[in-house]
Amino acid sequence: MTSPDSPVRTRHDTRPASAHAPAGRKRADGRTGRAARPSWVLVVPAGLAAALAVLPLGYLAVRALEHGPAFAWDVIAGDRTGQLLLRSLGLTATVVAACLLLGISLAWLTTRTALPGARAWSVLVTLPLAVPSYVTAFAWLSAAPSLAGFTGSALALTLASFPYVYLPVAAALRGTDPGHEEVARSLGRGPLRTFLTVTLPQLRPAAAGGGLLVALYVLSDFGAVSLMRYDTFTRGIYTSYRASFDRTPAAALSAVLVLMTVALVAAETRTRGRAGYSRTGTGTARRALPAALGRLRLPALAWCGAVVATAVGFPLATLGYWLAVGSSATWDPATLTSTALTTLGVAAGGAALTTLLALPVGVIAARHRGRLAHLLEQAAYAGHAVPGITVALALVFFAVRYVRPVYQETPLLICAYAVLFLPVAVAATRAAVLQAPPVLDDVARSLGRTPFGVLRDVTVPLAAPGVAAGAALTFVVCMKELPATLLLRPTGMDTLATRLWTETGTGSFAAAAPYAAVLILLAAVPSYLLGRHRP
Repeated sequence: MTSPDSPVRTRHDTRPASAHAPAGRKRADGRTGRAARPSWVLVVPAGLAAALAVLPLGYLAVRALEHGPAFAWDVIAGDRTGQLLLRSLGLTATVVAACLLLGISLAWLTTRTALPGARAWSVLVTLPLAVPSYVTAFAWLSAAPSLAGFTGSALALTLASFPYVYLPVAAALRGTDPGHEEVARSLGRGPLRTFLTVTLPQLRPAAAGGGLLVALYVLSDFGAVSLMRYDTFTRGIYTSYRASFDRTPAAALSAVLVLMTVALVAAETRTRGRAGYSRTGTGTARRALPAALGRLRLPALAWCGAVVATAVGFPLATLGYWLAVGSSATWDPATLTSTALTTLGVAAGGAALTTLLALPVGVIAARHRGRLAHLLEQAAYAGHAVPGITVALALVFFAVRYVRPVYQETPLLICAYAVLFLPVAVAATRAAVLQAPPVLDDVARSLGRTPFGVLRDVTVPLAAPGVAAGAALTFVVCMKELPATLLLRPTGMDTLATRLWTETGTGSFAAAAPYAAVLILLAAVPSYLLGRHRP
């Protein structure tokens, strides 16, 4: 029998209804429970975040309809658009399926089995976050030119983005109570059936959120598909911008991409379901006993080793080759140091602003249901699938017309990072808040705390580890961002990504190697901390 103080993992319905809510809290319909609508303390900052995220959509509406709806429809209904749609969806589906397979299997092996060196493997499988997709693409393209096209693009994007699934799933596996699995096994269910019917449903919110991030990453990627010469929406939009001074065709294509993003977010919301999982009661959570691998030990080690070797080892080996034998490699310590410090500065600013904007959106998405909550969450995701070049042009358009002093200044670049990567921080915040029992918020409110006091003293401290992980992940992706940085960086300012792209674009791969090496080294630090963190 479970004692009152034992840590029990319970399934709770995240809809705002509870038969055991503190007295005195009433919904609009008279039932006790959590507030049916989020407090203004959350709604106002979340609304500001949503407004910034949808700013590029306003630009797209102005540009796409500049020549009238008929012209925009002709672009959207053209054969070229249909081809780009099929190519983008096919690539996205392939990469998401592969990342779910890699992320869930690696998370299970490193958190729930007696895998030799599990702690080290949990760090190594997060390091691909430090390798930009365009670096991975070039490494494989230089070794096997026949990979150019769909195969190479899918390979490079899968190897660069599967940690987006691994990290939330591993965190969910560490946080779930093993009691349900033990009960299922005691009732005669085998390991596979227990995993499919008990464990996997508890991982659904984390896996769905990670899969959504991968899908948005693939749809918005520019570097890898460009190097692999595979036409997707991002490459088609970039080509349209470069081919003509008329921005209308590119804006119309970008609008289609935004609609795809909204559809993906809506599908992920339905897949995630309305339920969350959190532990109630006092005490310390009991960890699951590692499952013995037996004869599967060597295949499991081989699987982990193959993933790390292809995702990290091969790009690093290729980079080492450039540094060792490239005659054009030049090491300018002063320029390299200055570029690295600039990259750290703008990435830190971008991560701080993005996390601050994502906090109220993530709390609302986890704690509340309804049209307003869905609208704010979907608005936060909308800007992520808009290509970086479109976000940059939208912010230039806005700055020149309304806030000219920030034009070609660092704050505008930091705002672009917030628009592009807000979903990364929102997903991490939402997952962290879902792990915190909502009844604690109700108790704090019943004791007289204001909504802001509950957020400051209860919700944020409980979700702090997950929020910090989201901030670290945002910092990594800000350092690697390319197209928006190319257009919005102040005159004379370079980041490691822009220098790497410039040198690679002229064929000076050995000259680009020092910048690639430093970029990977800097990005590896937060990636290492993300993999090493075990709650």
